[in-house]
This record gives sequence, structure tokens and C-alpha cells, in this order.
Amino acid sequence: MTALRRLAALLSDLRLAIGLLLLIALASAIGTILPQGEAPELYAERFNATPWLGLINGDRLLALQLDRVYSSAWFLGLLAWLGCSLILCSWRRQWPALQAALRWIDYQDPRQLSKLALAESITSSDPEAALRRLTRALRQTGWTVQEDDKRLRARRGTVGRVGPLLVHTGLVLLMLGATWGALGGHRLERFLAPGRSLDLLDRAGNSQLTLTLNRFAIERDPAGRPEQFRSNLLLEGPGSVREEREISVNHPLRYRGMTIYQADWSLATITVQLGHSPQLQLPLRSFPELGEQLWGLVLPTRPDGSQPVLMAVGSEQGPVQVFGSGGDALASLRPGGEAADINGLPLRVWSILPASGLLLKRDPGVPLVYLGFAITLVGGALSMVATRQLWAIQDADGHRLHVAGLCNRNLGGFARDLPHLINTAVDRRD
Repeated sequence: MTALRRLAALLSDLRLAIGLLLLIALASAIGTILPQGEAPELYAERFNATPWLGLINGDRLLALQLDRVYSSAWFLGLLAWLGCSLILCSWRRQWPALQAALRWIDYQDPRQLSKLALAESITSSDPEAALRRLTRALRQTGWTVQEDDKRLRARRGTVGRVGPLLVHTGLVLLMLGATWGALGGHRLERFLAPGRSLDLLDRAGNSQLTLTLNRFAIERDPAGRPEQFRSNLLLEGPGSVREEREISVNHPLRYRGMTIYQADWSLATITVQLGHSPQLQLPLRSFPELGEQLWGLVLPTRPDGSQPVLMAVGSEQGPVQVFGSGGDALASLRPGGEAADINGLPLRVWSILPASGLLLKRDPGVPLVYLGFAITLVGGALSMVATRQLWAIQDADGHRLHVAGLCNRNLGGFARDLPHLINTAVDRRD
């Protein structure tokens, strides 16, 4: 039993909770810095050559589960540890403190009041009348007062004692929601070109939702930099459900427990014409080795597949740069513009089709996270409320009134307010 008590005391230690919060904050920072949820080979390719912080290569990064920090066993363990610490702290400290605050303490001897933090004795010819006026003044200013023969006790701000309990409760709910979302949530990232669809299936393989991209628009500033992305989506579900919605960056769509974010953009296809051929719609792929946000394809200019050229583009507005097999620049083409002679054949770019990058998330823990966050905010606000207690006892000789008070925070403010309250309520000329 003694060992269990020591363990409970250790787990409920405030210093331990602060240390756990710092570790969780550090882990969250790492999860923000490092890319999360990518394919394992991408981590090996990126970090084996240049280890992160000079110490952690791709293999070690995967072994430490830094590619999925928020769902890793060690991160969830930290959350569970902190949750246990908060629950034990609430049980061993905050709950008894609230119970003590709700109990009325009845001091009956003036000598007891003299030992309190704030105490004052007032000489009055009619201390009984002074006590009545003090009672009336306290009630008018929001105090709860209990009266007895020749004494009173009052308190205000007891609700502030509930604040720490609510903060702990909110944090525990927030961590439970985050854990539930990490273990039971789903995340899917896809690029969709206009006119293409995505079928979302349940565990039994039945279609839950068909998502079709009707239109995708990129809004750019005068310098050509992207400012906003907008996707017009058609949602088709069971029971002839058919809805059209629009999403953009910072304006996601929430639908039946799922959230659809406008996360990214890409270039899907390019329509070209080589010589007298029909218009050819060809897929584009990214070339990260040549630069960020650069797409292209290798296009042969002869029927036997010889004399290929590289077509590279960074925007749906063009231009499309054409390079020969030796890396020399051959032409710069605008979508819908004039053709250029490439290896003896006219090459024309008709259009470039952008693709919308959609992020689909189903997080069952979101309601708990929101609820926990709201409770934490309310508890934090209530924690700022000072709990004040006041006692007044009429002396046995009938000529003095003894007043004393306690406050759990901002004792200096209460020390300044108490004389003013007494002077307002008690006429020293009595």
C-alpha cells in the first residue's frame, strides 16, 4: 500500500506533468518539421545521404517512428502518462481542495482571526449594528454570507476552485480525442483532374461516397504566384444523394463525419500535336530532381521512338520548355500558341490540365478534441477567479469588531479592498 501511495504521489507531481508537457511539445515540433506519412523509400532516399541533424538517417528515422510521430507508440505513451498524471493530481489535490472550499469554516474566537493573513480590529460603540451593516454591504457586492450570534462568515468566487478540475478534465478529453483519432482515423491524399472521380468504400467494400471533381481553378497574383485554389466537387452517395460543393484553401468541406481539404495542386495532362497527328492528351509527372513544382514528359519525335525531347512546365499557363537529348533548349511554347519546329516537325501545345490535390480525413476523435478544448478554456477562465473568504466576530466586551480574510490568489488586491469594504460598511464613529 505504501508503494502504491508513493507511486501515486510521483505520478501526480506537478514537476512531472510539466516535464511531460515539454516532451510532448518537443515531439509535436519534430512532427511538424519532419514530413509525416510518406512512403518509407522516400525517407531512405532523403535522409540516408544527409542524416537529419547529422545523426538520424532514414533507417533510424523509421525505426524511431518519426515518420508518424502522432500515432507512434512512444507519443501515445506520453499522452497516456500525462493523462494518468492529471487524473491522479485531480483526485489527490484538486478534488479535496474543491471540497474544502465548499465547506464553511466557522471561527468563534477573535484570537483565531488574528492568525489569518489579513486581520483588523475595529473599535465601535455599537459593534452589533456595525456587523449588520457589514453583512448588508457584503451581500450587495456579491458575497455569500452566513450569520450566527455575534459573528458572520462570507465567501465569494468559490467557482474559481472548479477551474483547475475543468482544465484537467479538458486536457484529458483532448488527449483521448487525439489518441482516438490517431488510432481510429483515416487519411487519404489524392490528385484529381477535372472530370475524374474517386470512390470511397467502407470495410465491406460497399461504396460510401463518389467524389467527382467538376472544376478546378488556380487564382494567381499579377506576378503569376498562386494565391488560392478552388475545387468544385460533386458528391454522390447511397440513396440518390447528390450534392455540389466548393472547397478552397482554409475552407474545407465537412460531410458525414469526413473532412475534405484543398491541400495541394499539380499538373495532370498536357495536350499536344506533333506534325499532322491528332491532338494527344499525355500524362505529366513531377521531376523533383530538376526542381520543385516542375512537371514534364519525354516525347519521342520519330515513329520508332528515337530523337526524344523533354517537355518541362511549371504552371498551367506555361510556357513549356522543350529540351533536346543533349540538354540544349529547343523551344518555348505557350498553351494555345504557335507551333515550333522540333527535329523537323511542328510541335504545338494546345492546353495543360491542372489537378486538384485533395486531403480526405475521417477523425472520430474530433468532437472529443473540440469538447476538451472548450472545457479547458472555460476552466482556465474560471481559474483566474480569486476565491475570497471573510470572517467577522463581535468581541465579548461589546466594543470591538474583529474582521479577517483569506484569498487564494492576488492577496495584495484583497488587502487593498478589505479596508475600503470595512470603512464603507462600518461607521467608526459608532
